[in-house]
Amino acid sequence: MYQVGDKVVHPMHGAGVVDSIVQKKVDGLLRDYYILKLPNRSMVVMIPTDSSDEIGVRPVIDGDQADLILAAIPSIQVEMTANWNHRYRENMERMKSGDLYEVARVIKGLTVRDTDRGLSTGERKMLHSAKQILISEIVLSKSLSYEDVEERLNTALA
Repeated sequence: MYQVGDKVVHPMHGAGVVDSIVQKKVDGLLRDYYILKLPNRSMVVMIPTDSSDEIGVRPVIDGDQADLILAAIPSIQVEMTANWNHRYRENMERMKSGDLYEVARVIKGLTVRDTDRGLSTGERKMLHSAKQILISEIVLSKSLSYEDVEERLNTALA
């Protein structure tokens, strides 16, 4: 169980800090919830404490792991199917995995595709979301500004 002040990651929303743990009645059930503040998106996420593992909530990676992810981006090999629907589903599964390396693969693949052919609106949104997830976790793991991490990511992608 996480405590107030813990830095955690929600696979689809990114990294944040457990602001509080509250008890709420939702759909007639009284449950405990983590209130997760996502500083980079000005968003608050409510996560049931008893199913946080199923959802994929996990602690933020450490600074060394963050450096390794950023360093790996230039060498990530990406193969994406030409079928938009299959590609979208594969990328969504990578993002839902909660594995930051897989999120980096989505970013790299969509960035390469954008350079080569351009992206659909759905894939453009997915790329933006994947970048937010990656950047938010590195910001919290390394105590850097959003802009610094975004610049490092853009350099790794160049």
